[in-house]
Amino acid sequence: MVSVENTDFRTSTRWIYVLAAVFALVGLIDALYLTVQHMAGQSVPCSVTGGCEEVLTSRFSVVASIPLAAFGAAAYFSVFSLSTLAAFGYRIAGKLLLPLVGAMVLVSLWLFYLQAFVIRAFCQFCLLSAAITIALAIIVFFAWKKGS
Repeated sequence: MVSVENTDFRTSTRWIYVLAAVFALVGLIDALYLTVQHMAGQSVPCSVTGGCEEVLTSRFSVVASIPLAAFGAAAYFSVFSLSTLAAFGYRIAGKLLLPLVGAMVLVSLWLFYLQAFVIRAFCQFCLLSAAITIALAIIVFFAWKKGS
């Protein structure tokens, strides 16, 4: 028999993972957009920061001829999948989120550093991705603190 206390805990934790899945989905859309634009050879309009072209065509925008955004899309898809599984009670999925999102935060910090101090230009889509990653880190850390 499940106690009411445990049911409340499960319900609140479920919504934390649903929130993480929603954020990951937004990140996935952002990363897929950048990947498709890169693969199609299209420039990305940058209305807010004005530095998208410099950032997205820099030598740092690809790894082994693969757009960096494609790696981001894979990471966001993984977070989306694990968050969805965790929302349905798969505890191991919730535990795998912490190191994955932690690695994503480190990569985002490195990429922010590159934009600020090496490329000296900012891409609004890259900054959105970094903000989503930080939000995911907060959400996943909160879920981890709740003990799930």
